[in-house]
Amino acid sequence: MKHKLIFCFFLFTFFSQVSKSQVSNQAEIKSVVNTLFDGMRKGDSTIVKSVFHPSARLQIIYFKNGKSFLEIKSIKDFLNVVGKPHKEIHDEKLLSMEIKVENNLATIWAPYEFFLGTKFSHKGIDAFQLFKSDEGWKIISISYTKIENDKK
Repeated sequence: MKHKLIFCFFLFTFFSQVSKSQVSNQAEIKSVVNTLFDGMRKGDSTIVKSVFHPSARLQIIYFKNGKSFLEIKSIKDFLNVVGKPHKEIHDEKLLSMEIKVENNLATIWAPYEFFLGTKFSHKGIDAFQLFKSDEGWKIISISYTKIENDKK
């Protein structure tokens, strides 16, 4: 009986630590994504750049004239768009966020709506992949769908 209690205590302690680690990772990952969108709203490419791994890439999936397209952009191009002076705030709002973590890899699935100022522009799904480096969690890839002209 004593061995069963010790074993149960060991399992409880182990799973408590795993749970705490998962919660900590998820909070750090959410912080990275929030920093990205805060930087976009401020038009500050330095803030935005800070969340990306140097080899990160951006992929846009959209439909036009009934055909599906994949457009690949460099993070440098994205940073130029963010940092270029513009009248309206670039405001991307996540409607929810599903985070999966395994060791130093995380994936996020997040429906979003994008606004230029207060005007709806488009919506879709953001799919982020992050890598936990010595500097913390960094975005290595963003793929997203872009649905425009949707009646809002």
